Amino acid sequence: MPKPALHAFANTRASFSAAAGKPGQLYSLPKLAEIFPNVARMPVSLRIVLESVLRNCDGRKVTAAHVEQLANWRPNAARVDEIPFVVARVVLQDFTGVPLLADLAAMRNVAARLGKNPKTIEPLVPVDLVVDHSVMIDHYGTKKALDLNMKLEFERNRERYEFMKWGMQAFDTFGVVPPGFGIVHQVNLEYLARGVHKGRDKVYYPDSLVGTDSHTTMINGVGVVGWGVGGIEAEAGMLGQPVYFLTPDVVGFEFTGKLREGVTATDLVLTVTEMLRKHKVVGKFVEFFGEGTESLSVPDRATIANMAPEYGATMGFFPVDAKTVDYFRGTGRSKAEIEAFEAYWRAQGLFGVPRAGDIDFTSVVTLDLGTVAPSLAGPKRPQDRIEITHLSRQFGELFSKPVAENGFNQPAEKLDQPFVTDSGIPVRNGDVLIAAITSCTNTSNPGVLLAAGLLAKKAVEAGLKVAPHIKTSLAPGSRIVTEYLQKAGLLPYLEKLGFTVAAYGCTTCIGNAGDLTPELNRVIQDNDLVCAAVLSGNRNFEARIHPNLKANFLASPPLVVAYAIAGNVRQDLMTQPVGHGKKGQPVFLGDIWPSSDEVYALMKHAMDPKAFKANYEQVAKKPGKLWDAIKGVKGQVYDWPKSTYIAQPPFFADFTMTPPPLVAGVQGARIMALFGDSITTDHISPAGSFKETTPAGEFLLAHGVQKADFNSYGARRGNHDVMMRGTFANVRIKNLMLPAGADGSREEGGYTLKNGVKTTIYDAAMAYIAEGTPTVIFAGEEYGTGSSRDWAAKGTQLLGIKAVVAKSFERIHRSNLIGMGVLPLQFKAGTSWESLGLTGAETVDIRLADEIKPQGDGQMTLTRPDGSTQVVPLTLRIDTAIEVDYYFHGGILPFVLRQLLAS
Repeated sequence: MPKPALHAFANTRASFSAAAGKPGQLYSLPKLAEIFPNVARMPVSLRIVLESVLRNCDGRKVTAAHVEQLANWRPNAARVDEIPFVVARVVLQDFTGVPLLADLAAMRNVAARLGKNPKTIEPLVPVDLVVDHSVMIDHYGTKKALDLNMKLEFERNRERYEFMKWGMQAFDTFGVVPPGFGIVHQVNLEYLARGVHKGRDKVYYPDSLVGTDSHTTMINGVGVVGWGVGGIEAEAGMLGQPVYFLTPDVVGFEFTGKLREGVTATDLVLTVTEMLRKHKVVGKFVEFFGEGTESLSVPDRATIANMAPEYGATMGFFPVDAKTVDYFRGTGRSKAEIEAFEAYWRAQGLFGVPRAGDIDFTSVVTLDLGTVAPSLAGPKRPQDRIEITHLSRQFGELFSKPVAENGFNQPAEKLDQPFVTDSGIPVRNGDVLIAAITSCTNTSNPGVLLAAGLLAKKAVEAGLKVAPHIKTSLAPGSRIVTEYLQKAGLLPYLEKLGFTVAAYGCTTCIGNAGDLTPELNRVIQDNDLVCAAVLSGNRNFEARIHPNLKANFLASPPLVVAYAIAGNVRQDLMTQPVGHGKKGQPVFLGDIWPSSDEVYALMKHAMDPKAFKANYEQVAKKPGKLWDAIKGVKGQVYDWPKSTYIAQPPFFADFTMTPPPLVAGVQGARIMALFGDSITTDHISPAGSFKETTPAGEFLLAHGVQKADFNSYGARRGNHDVMMRGTFANVRIKNLMLPAGADGSREEGGYTLKNGVKTTIYDAAMAYIAEGTPTVIFAGEEYGTGSSRDWAAKGTQLLGIKAVVAKSFERIHRSNLIGMGVLPLQFKAGTSWESLGLTGAETVDIRLADEIKPQGDGQMTLTRPDGSTQVVPLTLRIDTAIEVDYYFHGGILPFVLRQLLAS
């Protein structure tokens, strides 16, 4: 419930005409601008954050000084102030939501143990968990695939779903959208987002949120301020802590012109991602403006906003305008909601897309939409855009380039060499073996999905087919997608090419593509082939899609269908036929590519308010027989039945109301790993499948779990014993402590050297812990890029790693490390572990200042095997004052728990 503002700003509370002309109250930004004229030219996204700070100003967690600091924002000032942002709600997906729920349950155990009321631990804002990450593509290419995959999902995840049902009855503000409704971000757009909220005191305020998935930013497409955080930070927000962050720079992105015929929203977003990565927007807000922005549909805006983690920004924000209102109307929101939504933004003076010169931005980037060309991105990173006319040539070049240059380090003469599986299937380098229309990025967008259906129709009519060994799948972000593809008459054509609906959820993009056939795996592994996946996703990091597919390309849904037909990414679709159809006639991409008029003619099927309303009414009324059959235990305190999926987390085992004495820094540490640039959270804490021979696999086998029932790391995130064994266990991670091969190549996998002997990182960590020896990690640029994966920090802590020293950090992972009491430190410019000549045999001492200050200095002393020492200055990446408190308490969770239990 919003708190009354301090008297200094009491006059900013004002009346406005809300739904049906009824009076409402708001905290007026135009009135605040009378006190601070600067507010009128602030970026829209920052003004929305300012409204929250103003409305929640209580003199304690949010003070008048916070209001004044943010109201005086300047485009290019030094960023030293932290903003306490109180969000309206929190959204979770199940991979990250289950461990968060486990932490809350463990906090209730602590409360009960200390004689406190367990209900003290209760979310103070609404929390919605959308189950979307647990379905895998085991079955495909058949109309039974959806039903079969969902049945397998429920069999594998019964214990997790029982735990969720316990949470639904134990916590008053915790709701679950069951499996089979869609991807969290599309469900958020279509159903959970309210636009504006009304408090008990009739004060209206903007929707805002944080979510435990990086791509929470998709909601920025409808003018909602929100971004991804780790589950650790989300818990604090749920339990009454503001979300603290440094006052950001705001980069304005101006769109001019219009997209050309044949260019999709996917092509646009890959171009934007490439441009903004080069502009370096990590930790910044990006806000879109200009005449070209106004021309973009809301699904196109949401597609661009979704990719904010890929271009590195905290948000990719679009202001509210008439198209936003139309989208809310078309997705079944009530008349009263829509009226209040539009009236609120008009009353705040924030309705409409600003034009050039209206806003003061830190910097401005401009793109003429008419210059965007059809593109893909890959083969290893989303920001590596390739125009499709160059893909064939570029794949050939990357085939022989060194890994350090994003290549595959293969002999050139092997590129055209044919190989054959046991049953006679020819397999070549560049062959597409997975083609998936998947992911939140594009399955929110009817324009590209209808285009895929139209392309499939034309392809089928021309006599084109997809080879049966290619794993094809259609995993829409919402059940509404299937409905409009059926109404448009396009679903049968997608099905004829193998793109049957296989799931409603996050599949291929999260690593839930399911396995290839044993014979395909065998021919790839035996011959070290570079085969491909083409998917309409947002992530293509190494080993994320499938451990045996080294080349993964992000593409629009129609291009996914086209490359599935072509069968190989070396097919130049701009000059060579996609395939041969009736009577062996060549069929070119231009012959089957739909026009924008053809797509537009079918758009009427995609925005049916009655269909949206009827679909989402089923969440509470009729979620399905499989969900109804799940029975959760009752009670306010969880009793932790024996399970290899859900286990009581160890983070509060020694909890006391007084923090234990903290030794600031690290003494006598050994080096666990030396990593290069762009180590992702997938590298640190993989989400996909794992083998029997891994520490996690051996643990499950020892507990009676068969290989077929391993599920994935993501699904096992409720069990710390599995997850700590999976930390740094990605099959493509390279610890550069290990010696290089004769050809300069580096061994892949989660290994390290302990006393000169190769062992797994997990086994080494357990040995170091037994000895009482702390460990540290060294890394390069952008350490922790990728998904907002709290287990990447939790696993790091459980392995006894006390500090990570890197050239730079990605935003969420840096925050998560502090949230778990692990020190993030940054090399000074021009210094790296390579320039220091580290081998991993050194001993490390890290000392912090007697008084720890945000972004203060640290000092590292290296002791080499010969006894010589070297002192290296570092920057402490504890960025805000509240993070200093978190560190002294051993992390954010014990800090918040002490606050709750003391009240």
